[in-house]
Amino acid sequence: MNKQTKRIESSSRRSFLGRVAKLAAAGTSISVGGLGVLGRGRHARAQDAEAEALARSADPRFLIVLSTTGGASMLDAMLAIRESESAKAATLNCFPDSAVRTVGPFRAVDIDLPSLGPIPMPVKGRQSALVEAHQADMMVATWQRTSVNHLVGQRRAVNGNGAWYGRTLQEAVALTYGAGFALPNVHLSAGTGYTERGSDAALPTYCYGETVSDPRLWPLSLHGSQGILGAPSHDLVKQARLLRNTRLDPQSRFGRVFAESPRLKTWEHLRSGPQQALEAQDLITKLMISPDSAEFPLDAHRLGSSADGALVRSAFPELARDPLEAQAALAFLLLKYRLSVTVTLGPGSSAVINAEGTGGQAMGEYDEDDEGIDDDDPTAGGGLPEGSIPNPPLSFDFSHSEHRGVQALMWSRVLGVADRLIGLLKSEEWSNGQSFWDRTMIYVANDFGRSKQRPSGAEQFGTGHDLNDGALIISPLANGGHLLGGIDADTGITYGFDPATSAPDPGRQMTEAEIYAGTAQALGVSLDGVTLPDMRAMRRSA
Repeated sequence: MNKQTKRIESSSRRSFLGRVAKLAAAGTSISVGGLGVLGRGRHARAQDAEAEALARSADPRFLIVLSTTGGASMLDAMLAIRESESAKAATLNCFPDSAVRTVGPFRAVDIDLPSLGPIPMPVKGRQSALVEAHQADMMVATWQRTSVNHLVGQRRAVNGNGAWYGRTLQEAVALTYGAGFALPNVHLSAGTGYTERGSDAALPTYCYGETVSDPRLWPLSLHGSQGILGAPSHDLVKQARLLRNTRLDPQSRFGRVFAESPRLKTWEHLRSGPQQALEAQDLITKLMISPDSAEFPLDAHRLGSSADGALVRSAFPELARDPLEAQAALAFLLLKYRLSVTVTLGPGSSAVINAEGTGGQAMGEYDEDDEGIDDDDPTAGGGLPEGSIPNPPLSFDFSHSEHRGVQALMWSRVLGVADRLIGLLKSEEWSNGQSFWDRTMIYVANDFGRSKQRPSGAEQFGTGHDLNDGALIISPLANGGHLLGGIDADTGITYGFDPATSAPDPGRQMTEAEIYAGTAQALGVSLDGVTLPDMRAMRRSA
């Protein structure tokens, strides 16, 4: 028997209902009774391994991957350089001294720009208040990436360049803590390498991510008949399912031919106990972030909004038209209701346009040659009010056209969402006075960095992709209040640190595997079967 087969057997699991019974017998407070990535295995699992997995589920850590698609530049945020600090200030991506604030070991950029490159909309980047609020939990670790391809860089941001059998951080957290959760690993954004499945096929299926294409509509998929006008009663549906599962399907030609198919057995399992358990938890209501409205006629379909709907809509008031805010609202509810141990969200590559801010006009209708335009006011005549486009096309990658404005806008956007999520998690008690935030990590994942140079003296310029950058982590579990590594003020190139002592090391560059290891270790992930470097410097409790 080869090692891969052994790992497959050791990671397979018993039926979901058996695990629920054990959890109930143990008196755990975790809200289980779900489906687990819409895919629970039915193979037998060693009882001691199962008991260990369920025990870890009773004391989980939570991971939020907040992606920055397109390449967030740390030189435009926590590693910003003042012009007075650099001998190459005219040609380096650095800032007027007045725009950069020092907050503990970090920098924060507060800057006003007249336009977003070719888009006539003023931009106000505001980072200092957010960095000040969370600096005690913030950690920046420098690193050198291995690809400037978007998808490859995104994958390696979460799998450490294949550091642990190709498992993503999300899968590793789901494996360690997710056995007793209904939907351990949920991807609230789609179409990026951050949410692609890792390359370890030996994991239990519940570890793999469940993709949500629309956070506002997705709760409707969590019940088979509720909300359908004229549908039979739940009891009648239950009887029909029982007839289908026990008589009609097994006696059908298809059922007889493929009776021993593992895939068919998995499907039959999913639509029995797990489906019923999800419906019994009324997730179609608990996770409904939208209120009753003409767009969402919940009352007319005998549906309801989440009991926490008003809370998340207050924190994320633009969730109806801003996909990132909708993702964040649902992310909080998935954690609060103890359904998930890891959620992934982030701004997408499509532009988000605030129609109210544009006066209902399409951008193409503005003509800069119109009479009466005030050149000193970008909103006059042909301009757009600030905030009209909260997410530019291509997200951070619009930096190819306009670096400084895009980085200022998008960093403020990402940090603002993180700030509101942290506020909600701090307000929610886990147990014994401990909040959800006390056991949560936000990992701000980036594709790669951006190039460090600019045309001499230019305030608006485009940048390309660059391997060199840093990673931002915000968490009470990490070595908060620390910059690990440093930056050369004349080149904008970051350098590494000693993994044990955190001492800066100008002769070293940190690898993707090292940052992956440190992130996983700070989360208490069990790194069974692999030897990764001990990144003590990244943990709050070494």
